[in-house]
Amino acid sequence: MKLNFEQERILAVVAHPDDAELLCAGTLARAHQEGAIIGICVLCQGDKGQPDPPLENLVEMRQQEMRSAAKLISAELFLGEQPDGGLFDSLGMRRSLTEIMRQFSPTLVLCHSQADYHADHRAASVITEAATWFSASAGNKTHAPALARPPVLWWMDTVNMTSFDPHFYIDVSDFVEMKISMLKCHQSQLQRGKDSSFSPLQELMIQQYSARGAQSGVIAAEAFQTHSAWKRCAAW
Repeated sequence: MKLNFEQERILAVVAHPDDAELLCAGTLARAHQEGAIIGICVLCQGDKGQPDPPLENLVEMRQQEMRSAAKLISAELFLGEQPDGGLFDSLGMRRSLTEIMRQFSPTLVLCHSQADYHADHRAASVITEAATWFSASAGNKTHAPALARPPVLWWMDTVNMTSFDPHFYIDVSDFVEMKISMLKCHQSQLQRGKDSSFSPLQELMIQQYSARGAQSGVIAAEAFQTHSAWKRCAAW
């Protein structure tokens, strides 16, 4: 079975600056090569993930790391600028993300699973689910006009694949090097590999895409679930 992303507009909404690299960068890189327009929206600043020794300008550094990674796949970058650990489902966050969606006009949105390990990931999931619907609701006013229809929504794999039963897999075997290159832009986080409260990110990412690849009969894969609610899924 083949899936082609040509002429799609794909927006990945993630909680933290390196989440897209871990969970969906291969899919984004493949879609970009196939002709899709790519956007990445990072809702949190990444201000709590300090390396050792700590950095006074961590937020600014992580923004630059995000820009460098997004540039590799020509992705438009949107920043939510919420503090780490301070992301909550609220009317303000729904409106902010709804406006971003209306500006970018995605046909497909990728976001965290509501079963993921981090509270910010779960909050991002709830906010995104609401914003994808309200982006096409004319009664919900933002600066940009409402979309003609809600974008399709896919839930991304959870970190370490915990409590996630994939509906389908995207073959990213040809885009492993791009995933690694994008992750390497996040040097402030790669330096935290020996932190007992953290994990070596590159090893974690390789383990995950290799395991999902083994499950689906390819070298490397990323796993997703469809959001099957009314008007939120599509035939491909």
